[in-house]
Amino acid sequence: MTNQKGFTLIEIIAVLVILGILAAVAVPRYIDMQAEAKKAAAKGQVAEMKSTLNLAYAKLFMSNGTAPTTGAAVVTGAGLTSGTAADVGTAPDIWNVTLTGSGTNVTVAVNSRNTDTGYTASGTWTIPTGP
Repeated sequence: MTNQKGFTLIEIIAVLVILGILAAVAVPRYIDMQAEAKKAAAKGQVAEMKSTLNLAYAKLFMSNGTAPTTGAAVVTGAGLTSGTAADVGTAPDIWNVTLTGSGTNVTVAVNSRNTDTGYTASGTWTIPTGP
């Protein structure tokens, strides 16, 4: 008989068991990382919308000579309608956001990204106070 080389059935089963254990541990962590990445991306969009509100505030202040006094005025100055969901951004990142002006505050709510509802976050922007 010639010398035959290869893996035994026991070795193959041991490798499959180890791969199964690794998969059982890795898959749930991967799913959790996906959810965390979606939350972080939505928080980034909230920060971007706050920046947009800062720019709109400054533009209104410079063009009118006086500071806007309501959050709704700043939202309108940003080209959006207070309390109404709107799509912002360019493909492939089109975000659906709602900016709601109430007094001197604006509530920023990210509803979805490209119709994927896993992206949600919210925050509050406040009209800057004087020096």
